[in-house]
Amino acid sequence: MKSKQLGVSLSGLLVSAVILAFVALLGMKIAPEVIEYFQIVKTVKQVAGGTAIESVAQVRKAFDSQANIDNIRAISGQDLEVTKDSGKIEISFSYERRIHLFGNVSLVLEFQGSSGG
Repeated sequence: MKSKQLGVSLSGLLVSAVILAFVALLGMKIAPEVIEYFQIVKTVKQVAGGTAIESVAQVRKAFDSQANIDNIRAISGQDLEVTKDSGKIEISFSYERRIHLFGNVSLVLEFQGSSGG
């Protein structure tokens, strides 16, 4: 009786390795940008919740100070849109990041958020 061999062929292994390497490359390039985005959201909520802040200039200065501490480089206080809604400060932002992958292939990530949610 002949039994059929089970397993992965060399070509299947190589294709799987290439796909895994591409996914790992994307993950390593995207993860720092996503982490920075969540840090920006946290900082914006923290600044919006500040009690001593009353003007747009104070909001931007407070954000720049905290961004300097947290090493946020994607946006600055000048990129924030600050409004006052029923006595509460509302801060929103949006920006995009272009990540070079290889050759002439890039990935564009668009981020937006606000202190309200």
